[in-house]
Amino acid sequence: KQILVLGLDGAGKTSILYSLATNHVKRSMAPTEGFNAICINTEESQMEFLEIGGSECLRSYWKMYLPKVLLLVYVVDSADHARLPVAKQLLHQLIQNNSTLPVVVLANKQDLEGAYCITDIHDALALSDIGDKRKMFLIGTHVAEDGSEISSSMKDAKELIGQLVLETQ
Repeated sequence: KQILVLGLDGAGKTSILYSLATNHVKRSMAPTEGFNAICINTEESQMEFLEIGGSECLRSYWKMYLPKVLLLVYVVDSADHARLPVAKQLLHQLIQNNSTLPVVVLANKQDLEGAYCITDIHDALALSDIGDKRKMFLIGTHVAEDGSEISSSMKDAKELIGQLVLETQ
């Protein structure tokens, strides 16, 4: 069972994954053309992350992998206001038929000027409409300068994901 990492192209999915895997920042500029798999070991568990690129031609694959996963990590670019409605629509479509799948939304790029704060992201994605039966979390993240240690919010996200994996296995 894997953890599926989805979000629009340019949201920062690959940078987040590498940062979670190495505990150091590694920014990725190239969009994921297809799939990206990363295994992260913690003291408690081994977590397999599967990232599927966010470009329009790859989004049709998203739904195929959803039934096979323990958890969905959905990454949004907090500073890309124009594409938040698309991110919202895709998220709602993805999870409408799976009322129990836990979802962790990472509001990425919180360090950029003009980035929406967590409450604005919560509203823009209409997370209140998703339902009470599901475990759902929203964490603000950012990937700082290359080589530096990951931020406390990234450590929190990694810890939370690890905890959710243990609970759902």
